[in-house]
Amino acid sequence: MAGPLSHIRVLDLSRVLAGPWCGQNLADLGANVIKVERPGKGDDSRAFGPPWLKDTEGKDTTESAYFAAANRAKRSVTINLAKPEGQALVRRLAAKCDVLIENYKVGDLARYGLGYDDLRQDHPGLIYCSVTGFGQTGPYKDRPGYDFMAQGMGGLMSVTGEEDHLPGGGPQRVGVPIVDLMTGMYATIAVCAALAHRERTGEGNYIDVALLDTQVAFLANQGMNFLATGEAPGRLGNAHPNIVPYQTFKTQDGAIILACGNDNLFKKFCDLAGSPELATDPRFATNGKRVENRVVLTELLEKVFAQRSTQAWCEALDAGGVANGPINTIDQVFREPQVVARGLKFELPHPLAGKVPLVRSPMRFSGTPIVHDTPPPMLGQHTDAVLTEVLGLSADECGQLRKAGAI
Repeated sequence: MAGPLSHIRVLDLSRVLAGPWCGQNLADLGANVIKVERPGKGDDSRAFGPPWLKDTEGKDTTESAYFAAANRAKRSVTINLAKPEGQALVRRLAAKCDVLIENYKVGDLARYGLGYDDLRQDHPGLIYCSVTGFGQTGPYKDRPGYDFMAQGMGGLMSVTGEEDHLPGGGPQRVGVPIVDLMTGMYATIAVCAALAHRERTGEGNYIDVALLDTQVAFLANQGMNFLATGEAPGRLGNAHPNIVPYQTFKTQDGAIILACGNDNLFKKFCDLAGSPELATDPRFATNGKRVENRVVLTELLEKVFAQRSTQAWCEALDAGGVANGPINTIDQVFREPQVVARGLKFELPHPLAGKVPLVRSPMRFSGTPIVHDTPPPMLGQHTDAVLTEVLGLSADECGQLRKAGAI
């Protein structure tokens, strides 16, 4: 069966990651996503390599792995927005679409007559999603914004990394562009909510999503820890600010993650570890007390974990129902039996690489399953096909636009 958004057409004018991540989510859900790119260069992330996709002989292609991560299931159309003919094409395409996604600087598209107020005159049901660094209002609205900046300005780096006095201490960015990804996720939710609203009212919507807003919003418990106390939380490395023990421990041959989310799990762990007295010790009997006495408890548990190998601990804790896990490298992730069983890695045919390995969407539906059948597009691969299908242009008309430099 078709995906849940198979009746929706999306015009994706965004590039790099936050906007394209939203577009890819919608494409995974079945939407017909048309990605508009600059002729010749395309999305900036096409140049974010190495690494590059490999061809059937193991040689580098010109397609970056970065671009492939955020653009599957889309069709690529190259349009020059600096040309009046190109601007007219985008207006015509937008009139045929349900959703438009863009991440230009504030006001940039309005200069081309492609702002929300311009397009909704002819298409009042259009859902127009703008993704920027700082939003459409406020003193920073005209500043460019990037994931790294938002991680720093939004407080994430102040709670990520080891404490300053420890080796390697200091603020750290998260190892993936988490603010871009979360902004793309919030944008996806907002678009789906706007589609639901339009279904009832027929009205379109303007969506303003910003990297900094997103980062502050997903400070989550750490943000509330500050708001409740007036004290800014600091870095705790791999420890949790509100739950103990919920961290990594060194074993005989490596390390393991222990996650005791409640007092019962802590008691189970203590019994399995051969240290039942820790669960009844007044200093550690409740989570609140364990948080207060985390340094003392951590020192005791470090000695306990050093007595067995990582595998031995994982097997014992699994058998006892205590949450735990190894710290995998990325290659180990894709060998995990659960990851293999869930089919998270899959391959699709690719016109240049022969085939491209990709990561399956984590969204699973019983009635409208997601079908992955379209690889990340080559630059401009679908220009003529989309203009013919959506706008009814002839081959001669496409040729004239190409001659004029509009496509």
